[in-house]
Amino acid sequence: MNNTDFKERAKELVSKMTLAEKISQMTHESMAIERLGVPAYNWWNECLHGVARAGTATVFPQAIAMAASFDEELMYEVATAISDEARAKYNEYKKFGNTLIYQGLTYWSPNINIFRDPRWGRGHETYGEDPYLTGKMGTAFIRGLQGSGKYRKLDATIKHYAVHSGPESERHSFDAVVSKKDLYETYLAAFKYCVENADPSAVMGAYNRVNGEACCASKTLLTDILRGEFAFDGYVVSDCGAINDINSGHKITKNEAESAALAVNNGCDLNCGCSYPYLKVAVAEGYITEEKITETVERLFTARFRLGMFDNDCEYDKISYDVVDCEKHHGLSRKMARESIVLLKNNNILPIKSDKIKKIAVIGPNADDKSVLLGNYNGTPSSYTTLLRGIQEAAKENNQKVYYARGCDIFGDAAHDWAEQPTREAIIAADKSDAVIMIMGLNPSMEGEEGDAYNGSISGDKRDIELPEIQKKLFDEIIKTGKPVIFINVSGSCVNLTAQDEKCAAVVQCFYPGAEGGGALADIIFGKESPCGRLPVTFYRSTADLPPFNDYSMENRTYKFFHGKPLYEFGYGLTYCDIKENWIDANIVELTNTGDYDVNYTVLRYEYIPILNGVQCKNLAGFKKVFLKKGSIVTVSIK
Repeated sequence: MNNTDFKERAKELVSKMTLAEKISQMTHESMAIERLGVPAYNWWNECLHGVARAGTATVFPQAIAMAASFDEELMYEVATAISDEARAKYNEYKKFGNTLIYQGLTYWSPNINIFRDPRWGRGHETYGEDPYLTGKMGTAFIRGLQGSGKYRKLDATIKHYAVHSGPESERHSFDAVVSKKDLYETYLAAFKYCVENADPSAVMGAYNRVNGEACCASKTLLTDILRGEFAFDGYVVSDCGAINDINSGHKITKNEAESAALAVNNGCDLNCGCSYPYLKVAVAEGYITEEKITETVERLFTARFRLGMFDNDCEYDKISYDVVDCEKHHGLSRKMARESIVLLKNNNILPIKSDKIKKIAVIGPNADDKSVLLGNYNGTPSSYTTLLRGIQEAAKENNQKVYYARGCDIFGDAAHDWAEQPTREAIIAADKSDAVIMIMGLNPSMEGEEGDAYNGSISGDKRDIELPEIQKKLFDEIIKTGKPVIFINVSGSCVNLTAQDEKCAAVVQCFYPGAEGGGALADIIFGKESPCGRLPVTFYRSTADLPPFNDYSMENRTYKFFHGKPLYEFGYGLTYCDIKENWIDANIVELTNTGDYDVNYTVLRYEYIPILNGVQCKNLAGFKKVFLKKGSIVTVSIK
């Protein structure tokens, strides 16, 4: 059955609906139309890195972590596993006669915004700062979600369109002013790539304005560019409450009827929120025609027919609930977590060898914290391994002793005289050990979405890129012991690690690694696997390196345009091997592994593009993950 058939069936069904019935289908909580056999349906579902908010599911590493793998094939496998679990859940939920929120097939993932500034709280939901990497990883994810059968397995929704990356506290009224060059080369590039290469079912509009137009009602973004230039043929959904923002926050329209009409007239089909019921008023006032509403609802029902919701022969209806949170998916999660870990410094202390290091101190507030495994928009794992537990289990196998001390809170000093004082315990643990593993950084309560984070005054964004002061104090105390320190930074974004780079024997970046993160980290630091992750974002030395947060110009931002010297550059990542790259020409490289490990290795191909006055822009133009056996020589083509 081709897409034309789905469109014709949608057109026939919608032709039988009254205006009120059509409008009832245009919000995320679509009403049942019993006389036409249309069940109620809630369009809102999440699967950023696993089926989210729908009970038990495999929790894969957060999106920024998966980006660090630079592994498209593995990303496709992960997305396929996620879609299997999503379909299995839907197959059971629909037996109740309808599906509630987080129980359907239309998923509002992935987030392909560009992580232009490390202070943005939601950056860890993205694939980093590079449009090409984002487009490639996004394409693999979308293809894995949507499948390649007669029907769509799930609907993937690329978001948030467009030019959206904070500040969170101003998103309901903010106008992102951006040049045409930055708009097309940076902010829209991944959207265009995904539309052309993955055919995503849907696009979600952003809260903010772009150059004066509200994203969810922008003729420029939705009509001219998305449907015109990019030839997007799916449906557009608003972010939640964004239509109301058009009048209440952006002050473009006078009321919700005008806002709803403006959005639908410019191509926003589905409202997450409660503004589109005002379309009945809008029609009466002449703001919009019923024909336009009909066209919109036909798009929405084309999607539902394409998902097999009204048929009995959909191949995905046979997916069993046994795939949910299964052992195979746990293993896949652990594999992705291993590939997401980035080794930033190593003075030969890693991997840890039991003949040299017999006693280990594990210190830090993130060591035994479940939340740092899960990130945000996450599911509920039936089992999980914290970073501490993973280290303990690996050390036990090697007959090594582990001393654990939390050392300090994640942020904030003790609030009263009778509070626990854990720093001395950490010093004792360090003194009794041959080496210290410090597990510090941030957690998802410290960087996230408006309304989700502890730092409510800035709505989930970060004021700076520093470690919390209480963690700095603990770090200094442990350094004073003179014991070699392996520093594990856990965060979804860049943190200033200049002191750690200077004073520690090894530095490791562990983005929120999923439910199997503890085992994956242990696999790396105890040498079962060589690290192979690369940074999908620049790690700056100071907040002073950054332009103003609300400036959307790409000048002096990301690896392409930054004027200074980063601590760790985009694409940086070490292995336990000595890999030699011999570029034969611009597209072909010979790789030699002279190390003692078999290793997955990502080759990065850059182009250097002139900008102005002799300045060149370094631009990622290709990458490929390659398996290299120790002692092997492999020739790789990257076009």
